[in-house]
Amino acid sequence: MRFIQVAQRAEDLKRAAAFYSALLGVEPRALFDPPGLLFFEIDGVRLLLEKGAPSSLIYFEVADLHGTVASLRNRGVRNIADPRMIYAHEDDTLGPPDSEEWMAFIEDSEANTVGLVSRIRTAGD
Repeated sequence: MRFIQVAQRAEDLKRAAAFYSALLGVEPRALFDPPGLLFFEIDGVRLLLEKGAPSSLIYFEVADLHGTVASLRNRGVRNIADPRMIYAHEDDTLGPPDSEEWMAFIEDSEANTVGLVSRIRTAGD
């Protein structure tokens, strides 16, 4: 079994397409309106933005958390929580050993919270 799709609420598909295209750096894969479905593909997993979907909390890994948050803030994206270290990985239970997991939270164009994550190596730099 593998993870194939996650859905997120989007009342305005045009606005959501612009927001997620800029955030993800890719254009939408498909639009079906009606009934109100917009698809992106990220590393083989579909992100479905759907008028009828419930709001979900989605996390995206980014290479430069602080830079990404600053860039989004400059574009007028609402910041919910500034970058902070969430967890230090001593082993590989939930992430690379000897790394820190940093997160920040923003609000997308549809008022959903989106998590942004970076993993930073702390040993053997």
